[in-house]
Amino acid sequence: MTAISSSPTRRSFLAVSAATGALSLLPIHFAAARAQSKQGGSPLGSTKNDAILPFRVNVRGEDLADLRRRLAATRWPTKELVEDRSQGVQLATLRALARHWSTEYDWRKCEARLNRLPQFTTVVDGVKIHFIHVKSRHENALPLIMTHGWPGSVIELLDTIGPLTDPTKYGGTPDDAFHLVLPSLPGYGFSGEPTELGWDAARIARAWAVLMDRFGYTRYVAQGGDVGAAVTDAMGRQAPKGLLGIHVNLLAGVAAMSDKLPAESEEERAARKAAATFRASGSGYFLEQATRPQTIGYSLLNSPLGLASWMLDHDTDSYYKISRAFVEGKPAGNLTRDNILDNITLYWLTGTGASAARWYWEAGQAAARAAGKSPPPVAVPVGFTTFPGELFAAPRSWVEIMYPSLAYFSEAERGGHFAAWEEPKLFSNELRAAFKSLRK
Repeated sequence: MTAISSSPTRRSFLAVSAATGALSLLPIHFAAARAQSKQGGSPLGSTKNDAILPFRVNVRGEDLADLRRRLAATRWPTKELVEDRSQGVQLATLRALARHWSTEYDWRKCEARLNRLPQFTTVVDGVKIHFIHVKSRHENALPLIMTHGWPGSVIELLDTIGPLTDPTKYGGTPDDAFHLVLPSLPGYGFSGEPTELGWDAARIARAWAVLMDRFGYTRYVAQGGDVGAAVTDAMGRQAPKGLLGIHVNLLAGVAAMSDKLPAESEEERAARKAAATFRASGSGYFLEQATRPQTIGYSLLNSPLGLASWMLDHDTDSYYKISRAFVEGKPAGNLTRDNILDNITLYWLTGTGASAARWYWEAGQAAARAAGKSPPPVAVPVGFTTFPGELFAAPRSWVEIMYPSLAYFSEAERGGHFAAWEEPKLFSNELRAAFKSLRK
């Protein structure tokens, strides 16, 4: 890493970053107390709630009919007055999405796909957690818990299941195999909605340690992007018993402080410019959800196209890829029309637009409480992959400031914010490489 005199020390940078975390990209809860899962017991949840129950998706036909009626009754705005996305989701994009959603899309295919997978629920800390748990047929598979983000769900991770659990079918070896745990975040998808305050990244991280303990996994690794990156980062700082290492593909919590990071190399300057662009014109959804999630929640639960447009308007790279898929029929990787609508429809049918948005409010509150405090260090090896289409492609020097225990760094050739979704095989190869040294 190139050192320059004007750059902050890692400790001072993280302290300032914590103070401004409420306006950063995905603030990490720096005030998290260490909580280690205890083998044979659970620090969260009571014995009577330790049961792991099978789960199947069964959406009522009247709910699908109601969705179609609402799509047909949409009140459309006039066309935007610009030729790009600078005023928001373009009318042509959303009309193309609405046509496919109302005339060609079939939720039952997604429902059947989910039901072919081993799905379960269990109660942790008073909240029902939905998860997919696929065990590899390979004896020495390494347990891996992967956390999705917003506006994603377990849908965005489904195409990594094959390559990760059965690598011999995808160019790998038995030594590359993982047992896979894919939980739905609290308030997302089929998980329960928290009924009390405090479900920030740190609390979710502690819940995930409980979840892995319930399976009897004494050695495991964790991965996350977007919100999942914040949760996984918190796991690394809490260092629960059995956690061997983490991998993230978003440098959570630094967008608001990017102007304090090194900017000597071309990569560093590009990352700083991209982060500044996000702050200036791309963070509207973030600020609304971090400050007024209830307000936007009414629209998200009453208009399917209001929900869809809110979810599409996440980042420039993903937006244009999704727009081309609907308008031109040219998907980028796995970001197909039906895959995108599977995710949006999941949010609609579960009515989780508002409860999912509240995580951002919780994250902002946690960052405010941690203002001025340095976080505990990450106590396990860290792997990081930079994808070129990310909100900002973090250079290695920035990653090393945040993670002195960096053990693996890679720059992928393609892929964006939804890397596991868009490029599942490439993403799976990254995880194989990142965790290879931890299998011994």
